[in-house]
Amino acid sequence: MLVFRLNHIKYMSYLSKILIDRIESKLKILQKLRPLPPSAVKKLQEQFEIEMTYNSNAIEGNSLTLKETYLVIQEGLTIKGKPLKDHLEAKDHHEALEFLHETVEHGSQPTLSEHLIRTLHQIVMKKTDEEYAGKYRNSNVFIGGADHVPPDALLVPKQMPDLIRWFSKNIKRLHPIELAALLHHKLVYIHPFFDGNGRTARLVMNIILMKAGYPLVIILKNDRKKYYRALSQADSGKYSLLVQVIAQAVERSLNIYLKTLTPINQRREKFGSLRQMSRKAPYSTKYLNLLARTGKLEAHKQGRNWLTSYEAIRRYIGQRERARKFVSLKK
Repeated sequence: MLVFRLNHIKYMSYLSKILIDRIESKLKILQKLRPLPPSAVKKLQEQFEIEMTYNSNAIEGNSLTLKETYLVIQEGLTIKGKPLKDHLEAKDHHEALEFLHETVEHGSQPTLSEHLIRTLHQIVMKKTDEEYAGKYRNSNVFIGGADHVPPDALLVPKQMPDLIRWFSKNIKRLHPIELAALLHHKLVYIHPFFDGNGRTARLVMNIILMKAGYPLVIILKNDRKKYYRALSQADSGKYSLLVQVIAQAVERSLNIYLKTLTPINQRREKFGSLRQMSRKAPYSTKYLNLLARTGKLEAHKQGRNWLTSYEAIRRYIGQRERARKFVSLKK
């Protein structure tokens, strides 16, 4: 039962020191840039809200493209040939993001409650499933294509308070990225609603991360297979891949914010494709791709492609040299 998992799971750090040091360093740089220019921040927030709405809905099967999502939300247009449901999902998700930002900006510490989770779900499902929006499921469900069978519906009213207690117990024990990743999984594992569980869990996850100072974090549609594989591994207690997926998504958001908000009189790293970087680097494109996917190289995705910088490659080489020297000293 999930209750056993919530109360007895054995914790360890799932974040590599290299990755977390890198992320924390970038967060400190972003914080030093404050106060940030309001117009630039607003533009970034709008960009991220559209991007997250598109990706989060697309992961669940919504057929709108990124551009179509923008037109539906910002221009109020109807896309010919696309289902009404897809339009309504885009509008509801965007409204949930607006609520999320208000909660983060005007709330206190990263508190969590059943009421908040149900409110986010109610907004996400408001126009597409009005009868059950914000309400726990009252019958059992099966997830197509997944081995996991959600708990019996009768257990949901007990397991959700257990989840909140688990969160309260671990809020100061776990790094915010680990806390957000594990909370995300535990919520979709319970699967408290008939539909909209994934979208709600990704919003809840962002409350934790944004309260910790990170920008909005987006799981890309292009990473859908890896994301689902990570959740499947987490079902059996293997959380490393899921935490890595979330951490890389956090770093991607930080990279975009820093690239946009760093003043022009300060040095900005120039990101390029792995193919471009491999021309002057001592590594092939294929090897750089492996380093990026495993979180060993500072890189983020733009569409399907990984982007990195010469500075990031130099830092990686420096880390390897220091590691070699350390091993030599131990011998």
